[in-house]
Amino acid sequence: MKALVIEDDQDVANYLVKGLRESDFVVDHAADGKDGMLMAASEDYDIMIVDRMLPGMDGLSIIKTVRATGNQVPVLILSALGDVDDRVEGLRGGGDDYLTKPFSFTELLARIESLVRRNRQTAETETVLRVADLEMDLLARTVKRAGQSIDVQPREFRLLEYLMRNAGQVVTRTMLLEKVWDYHFDPQTNVIDVHISRLRAKIDKEFDTPLLQTIRGAGYMLRETA
Repeated sequence: MKALVIEDDQDVANYLVKGLRESDFVVDHAADGKDGMLMAASEDYDIMIVDRMLPGMDGLSIIKTVRATGNQVPVLILSALGDVDDRVEGLRGGGDDYLTKPFSFTELLARIESLVRRNRQTAETETVLRVADLEMDLLARTVKRAGQSIDVQPREFRLLEYLMRNAGQVVTRTMLLEKVWDYHFDPQTNVIDVHISRLRAKIDKEFDTPLLQTIRGAGYMLRETA
C-alpha cells in the first residue's frame, strides 16, 4: 500500500515514515502544504496522513482541495488541536479520521488499516462510475455519455475505468503502464498514445465539452472543464 505523509515536524515525520515502511507501506513525505498538495494531485495513494497546521498551505485546505477533485482517498488528520470543535471541523472538512498528538503508532496503524479496509469495501461495491455526463456501468460493461452509448474495446474500457476512478488527478504514463497494461517497465512503444487517441475520439469528439485532458510533461487527466 502507498501512503502520503504531509508533516512539517521532522521528528514526527521520521517516526511516521519509519513505522509505516516497517509495516510494508511505500511512503512519500512532504514537509510543507504546497509540496504535499502537489504530490496528492499527481500520485495515487491508498492513505493520506495530514498534519493540520502546515507551512505554505494548511492541512484542511489540502483535504478540501483533494475532495473537490472527486478524490476519495482516505485521510487521517494529525493535530495538536484536540478540542471537540477542532475535531468536528476536521471531519466535516473532508477528513475520515482525526488523531491528536502525541499518539501511539499502534493506534495510528490500526486506524489506517481500518480506513483502507473500509475504502476498499466501498470501492468493491461501486458498480457505476460517473464523471460529468460520462457514465460507466462496471457490471454491464457499458459506457454512455449524455445518454448515448459508446462502444469501447476491453483495453479501452480498462483504461477509461482507471481514468474515471482517478478523475481530477494527473495519471502518469508509468501509472497507466502498471495499472492498465500490467507492465512494470517501459516497453518503449506508443501503445498509450494510440489508446488515448482512440478513447478521446470516442468519448470527446462528438461532444461539446472535452473530458480527457493531456497534461503536458505529466500525463493525462479526466475532468470536467469549465
